[in-house]
Amino acid sequence: MGLFFLLFALILGLQFLHRRFLRQVLPDRWGRGIAGALVLLHVPLVVYMVLRLSGFATHGVAQVFRPFSHGAMFFQVLTVINLLVWLLASLGWRFRGWWKKLPPSKIESPARRTFLRGSAGASLGVLAVAGGAGARTAYGDPEITRLDVPMQGLPAGLDGLRIAHLTDLHAGPMVSLNHLRRWRSMAEREHPELLLFTGDFVDSLPEEIEPLVEAFRNFPVPLGRFAILGNHDYFSDPVPIWEALEQGGITCLENRHVSLTRNGESFTLFGLQDPMARDGRFQGIRFGPGPMPQDVALRMPPNAWRLGMVHRPSNWNLAREAGANLTLAGHTHGGQINLIPGVNSATLLGPFTHGLYRQEGRALYVSRGLGVVGLPIRIAAPPELAILTLRRAENPTFRPA
Repeated sequence: MGLFFLLFALILGLQFLHRRFLRQVLPDRWGRGIAGALVLLHVPLVVYMVLRLSGFATHGVAQVFRPFSHGAMFFQVLTVINLLVWLLASLGWRFRGWWKKLPPSKIESPARRTFLRGSAGASLGVLAVAGGAGARTAYGDPEITRLDVPMQGLPAGLDGLRIAHLTDLHAGPMVSLNHLRRWRSMAEREHPELLLFTGDFVDSLPEEIEPLVEAFRNFPVPLGRFAILGNHDYFSDPVPIWEALEQGGITCLENRHVSLTRNGESFTLFGLQDPMARDGRFQGIRFGPGPMPQDVALRMPPNAWRLGMVHRPSNWNLAREAGANLTLAGHTHGGQINLIPGVNSATLLGPFTHGLYRQEGRALYVSRGLGVVGLPIRIAAPPELAILTLRRAENPTFRPA
């Protein structure tokens, strides 16, 4: 619930600033209607969010408002672009006044409004280009990250272990069966030995899991297919998702572990349940206890090398508490929509946005994931299929993500 109010306050603040911008660039006769138009535009988004928080995400009314809420979210991208252009244009106009030593009355002249109107037109052009490019990126082939991960103390039998890490597929209205099948085909061509999913299988509804299970059924890997659920998988009852995955040959490791053997060497794979399990449907419904690192650690073989899965990279500390040597995570989408060059919007979720991180001999890999959420676009955050190969090393080198 706190996240809802935070998002609502952020949208309200952005639209308050956006209203000021629009009043400067639109004809005066439109000024009185701007506030009402902004309110009407965002009503579907607010209604859909309230229905989802009330546990009615599967209700027919909620599904009517769902596509319109996506339109309101797209408007947030336009808002941010407009405000950035407004800031740059205002700074440029004031610099012009300072350079020419113009009095304040000349700086705030009618020419400024004309200048800002031109800037608004430019921002619409930027949005059209960014939206088109972002959609092409989101629905094009994902980048395949083939990465050797040197690990201290890696048993000799695990050297060369090839892992396919998939996350945040978000099967649903914006990810079709054809996309899922293409991702499966690309992953299969990499010939991994282990297939791991780190959550967010569906956008919000349990029935959205069916095409994903169909797409990845009988995926050929010698060491098995394993998964944990993500926060989106708890927006409704997760039991149908668990059951569908298990029936499709994908084992769920929610606060569980398995022991696997490669080249005569045993290692342990475990997963921690997402904290959202304690707040199912955003109503405090407990679908599970959330992450239980100490309990999981007590049940695992004490001396085995440990590979952990969490959905949120912010839970890396819990995976390390359970003894994970390498942890895999998703959740961030690499920011998905990064409008400001060099600034990753995923930093709002924590310091681990994408790529490889190390700390005291332990490693974390955060994938940008494959699907989209909210809007069917990706900007400066292409989808990713991660193929990780474990390597033995005493002093692994590290390049920041």
